[in-house]
Amino acid sequence: MCKALITCFLSLFSLALFAQNITLSGTVLDENKQPIAYSNVVVATDDSSVTEGTITNEAGVFSFENLKANNYTLTVSFLGFEAQTLAIDLNKTTQLAAIILKEKLETLNDVTLTVKRPTVKRMVDRLVFNVENSSLSNTNVLDVLKQTPGVLVHDGTITVKHSVPTVYINDKKVQLSMDEVQQLLEGTSATTIKSIEVITNPPAKYEAEGGSVLNIITSKTIVAGYNGNMFSNYSMGKTYPKYTFGTSHFFKTKKLNTYLNYSVNPKKEFRHNSESIFFTENGQNTTSWETDYKRTRNTSNHNINTSIDYEFNAANSLGVSANMLVAPRDHTKTFVNSLTEVFDAAHVLDSTFHTKNRMADETFNFALTLDYVHKFKKEGEKLMLSAHHTNYDFLSFQDVKTGYFYPNTTTAFRDNNFQTFSKQVIKLYTGQIDYELPLSETAQFEAGAKVSNISSKSILRQYLVENGVKIEDLQNTDTFLYDETNSALYTSYAKDWERWSLKLGVRVEHTDIVGTSKATNTQSNKNYVELFPSFYLLHNVDDHNAVYFNYNRRIYRPRYSELNPFKYFLNDNAYIAGDPNLKPQIDDVLTLGYTINKNYTFELYYRFENNPTLEMTFQDNEENLIKYINTNIDKSISYGLDFTTYTQLANRWNLYVLASLFYYENHFVALESANTLYTNDRWSVYSQIINYFSLLKDKSLTADVAYLYISSLVDGAKKISNRQGLDITFRKTLWKGRASVNMGVRDVFNSQNFSTKTQYLNQDLFFKSRMENRLLVAGFTYKFGNYHLKPNHKELELEERDRLENKHP
Repeated sequence: MCKALITCFLSLFSLALFAQNITLSGTVLDENKQPIAYSNVVVATDDSSVTEGTITNEAGVFSFENLKANNYTLTVSFLGFEAQTLAIDLNKTTQLAAIILKEKLETLNDVTLTVKRPTVKRMVDRLVFNVENSSLSNTNVLDVLKQTPGVLVHDGTITVKHSVPTVYINDKKVQLSMDEVQQLLEGTSATTIKSIEVITNPPAKYEAEGGSVLNIITSKTIVAGYNGNMFSNYSMGKTYPKYTFGTSHFFKTKKLNTYLNYSVNPKKEFRHNSESIFFTENGQNTTSWETDYKRTRNTSNHNINTSIDYEFNAANSLGVSANMLVAPRDHTKTFVNSLTEVFDAAHVLDSTFHTKNRMADETFNFALTLDYVHKFKKEGEKLMLSAHHTNYDFLSFQDVKTGYFYPNTTTAFRDNNFQTFSKQVIKLYTGQIDYELPLSETAQFEAGAKVSNISSKSILRQYLVENGVKIEDLQNTDTFLYDETNSALYTSYAKDWERWSLKLGVRVEHTDIVGTSKATNTQSNKNYVELFPSFYLLHNVDDHNAVYFNYNRRIYRPRYSELNPFKYFLNDNAYIAGDPNLKPQIDDVLTLGYTINKNYTFELYYRFENNPTLEMTFQDNEENLIKYINTNIDKSISYGLDFTTYTQLANRWNLYVLASLFYYENHFVALESANTLYTNDRWSVYSQIINYFSLLKDKSLTADVAYLYISSLVDGAKKISNRQGLDITFRKTLWKGRASVNMGVRDVFNSQNFSTKTQYLNQDLFFKSRMENRLLVAGFTYKFGNYHLKPNHKELELEERDRLENKHP
């Protein structure tokens, strides 16, 4: 080692003595024109009398200074890529053309993969978070999303820019509701993931339905063979443990590529809430209710995903993908116990009532997709055909018993019992065609069409139980039929110049809707055409700085359950109701961003939401009822400034920061206050800081320390309190990368619980949520077979399945 240092020192000294101030510089990129940071670059004279080495920076740039005129050999290398060697006759300062490293195609079973840190790349229409072979590969996909720039996973939801995104895998939309998507991602090992694309304003190729898009890109299989893995995760809160078990298998021959994943996620979740309601009359408090609410929910969902791809030849391939989620009734049960104290105007206890709700659900969700791809002789030109079918079947039964008591008594002066049976069956059929044509090395044309039909049947049967005899409640019994046909056309054009990138597109959709209520014998019809333009412009000021602007128009169609007009009672005094006349929400979004030194991005945005659909909570002060009404509010406006950075602070310490200052304004009609138009608004802040540490000499031990803070914010009529949380996780790879184990604590200080307040005009409600946020978590993954193989599995697409949602008390 000393001899090498002395040799290097003498070489540098001799160069300094005879330097002619000649500089040699260049940039190292991969085949996707992405910079390769920390690649090794060595320059040597032909007789090896002079040898000097360096590494590329974050932008893939290297530079040698004070060289003298001579013939040199330049060698560039990086793990996982084929080395490049160039002969250079150097006689003046030279800027080399970009050096492209090609990915190695061979894979060896006994090679230990070096863990890399995740990287972030800004494209013209998206942000790409590269995680392949990083420390995040030892987790599940949901955990990767939790650390993806711009993505917030909290309180059972995934949000981007304060809205729920649409999840795609390999540009194919996942055919599950958001709850089911999270279960799928939690049960999928991150070893399959290459990158996460965060598309805040999706281009015309993506369906106009929904806001931002999360596109999960999986790695490509590069050699034939078999590999698989088994994984498990465990978490323990204050009350109940939770588990995830799963296995994935990949097999590839010369023409056949298969994938199978199965996971089961048994959970027992506990929530303890409290609620206060102040009923009024003529501006005066008449009575108040204080409720203590405890819920235990058991689930054990089974996810099966599989795909088979067959290449007939280099130009034609056929793929079949299937996705199935089964939630058996025996393992999907909810138990709710609530105690409500009723006070008079002087806050003297008047009476109490105790409600017991026992619920059992059953879900069967099956999706099948057939894909055909034809590649033309021209490089990059291809035609894609897709057909899809979804069969969704959900049923629920609840038994609700309520006893009413005077103070200091144990015998009820009144008992009430009702039962509810609900069922929803949805059939979805779609056909889609996409065409891609490279016009040149820097220009791309895309076009496509899609037709979909959704048929939904929702049944509600409510029964009053008197002396053990069930009597059908005809006022709260209905069958609602919903039929929707959507046709869409799109086209887009993209062009790159030396410093500029442009992408623009337009999508037009025609929607025809018929909704029928059997109980009331009424029918509602809608027919509309909407245009969805998109525009993206990116300017690279230099190799380190870029400015970009984009505009996008999106649509949010109501979930199917939100259209059901009947009342679904949660207890004697609260019910959920939909509206078959709900309008679609149309959003216009503008974004202006600037990236400094490749690592620091500032982004201004403005979003106008027309006719947003929300579940609004209203108190009926005459009947003393709580109504959860799915309705259109007038409009919402939001704008703000976001800051993100993903940078290296030290050799073994990387930092991700997301900070957002935003204003949100909601205009809604107060249904219980003479339909008065009311405005609820607030400036808010949310921030996320994640520290990534690599420990041990071989970097096989990593530690992630994440902190989240969300200030008080508004949502419709509600004001939500601030919350914060600290997560700490350790991960260790074992047995030359064949296995990994992780352990940590989420929400270390149990500070992520929150409260909501709805207080305006004659509405006064307060709600406090207490969940099992503080969790001890542990996980284990084991790879077998040729475990360096990488999968090429598919997931499913289509916007309509996102609307398969059912809500629980």
